[in-house]
Amino acid sequence: MKQKKALGIVLLILAIVFISMILWNGCQQNSISPTSPSTPSTTSSVTSSGTSSQQKTLAKSDSRILAAIAVQEKHTQRLMSKVNVVGTAVGLNDADEIVVKIYTAKQGVADLPTNLDGINVDIEVTGIIHAMGKPGGSGGGVSHTAKQTPPIQLGTSGGWGLDLANGYCCGGTLGSLVQINDVQYILSNYHVFESDIVLGGNNIIAADGNPIIQPGLIDVGCKVANAQTIATLVVKKSLPNSNVDASIAQVVPGMVKSDGSILEIGTISKTIVAASLKQAVKKSGRTTGLTRSSVTGLNATISVVYDNECAGGTAFTKTFTGQIVVGNKGNKFLNSGDSGSLMVEDVTTSPRAVGLLFAGSSSAAIANPIDQVLTFLGATMVGQ
Repeated sequence: MKQKKALGIVLLILAIVFISMILWNGCQQNSISPTSPSTPSTTSSVTSSGTSSQQKTLAKSDSRILAAIAVQEKHTQRLMSKVNVVGTAVGLNDADEIVVKIYTAKQGVADLPTNLDGINVDIEVTGIIHAMGKPGGSGGGVSHTAKQTPPIQLGTSGGWGLDLANGYCCGGTLGSLVQINDVQYILSNYHVFESDIVLGGNNIIAADGNPIIQPGLIDVGCKVANAQTIATLVVKKSLPNSNVDASIAQVVPGMVKSDGSILEIGTISKTIVAASLKQAVKKSGRTTGLTRSSVTGLNATISVVYDNECAGGTAFTKTFTGQIVVGNKGNKFLNSGDSGSLMVEDVTTSPRAVGLLFAGSSSAAIANPIDQVLTFLGATMVGQ
């Protein structure tokens, strides 16, 4: 009996040791290494065909972007003092490296740096940046220049009903709906609605209550009787003293869809989103219709050339800060007459507003960040 009992104890001890080894190995296999790589952040979007895609974007809040912005802002005043330098921004070069961008009016500008405080410089020839107020095309997309049956959709030809001077008539884009104290207004640019501030060729200046029409005079043979009044101007005088090019007109009841629907985009979100590098965006405008591009520059300081009235010649040059730059090769994203278009994220349903387009060249388009616009106006977006 004593021998049997001892053998049982030995077998019990061996069993305990064996089970402990199994449990220990199980814990080791399920442990997580503290050096495992994390998954890079991506932004999901939906293409125009409805399929889902992912694209890595870089927000202005990214520490690497903030570091580059600090360098950009340190040197911008000196760079902008050089002849033919029209702007700076933070963007990406062809190798997807974060760089300080310098925008020039022509090639071969002398004495520009290739590196600033350890950050590489990318020089981009944009040409002179103009406010995109005078249409140069016949209109694009679906019904962006046609007279609509009320209530109308936005993203359409429109403008100040008296925008005729010096033998010419002008127009722009009725961008979107905003709301102030439960009252709805059409949002567009200052230079589309109220930039006529001298008597000049038409002996008129823009004033509260002036008609805002659809389509713009440029698309109705310069005859206001061929258009329809859809809103009345509320003078805000955003320029030359503020940092946005924005204006509003109070909607005439029944003339504009109350959900703020935009041609070929539909109803947008009532919330907004900040721009990010590589962010996919779209807009609906008078001249080029529905177009798509991506954000190429953040925190841009840009010099923009303005006219005071239709075909009135150069009136003043305004330098904006903190702007958004978008690719515009061959004016395919934004062209003359598209000013006032709302730029939104490129998703199929309920896109959020990113910026208000107002200026550009044949390679770059410029937008006011939408939060700056809404703050200036004391407004919110109309959407769902």
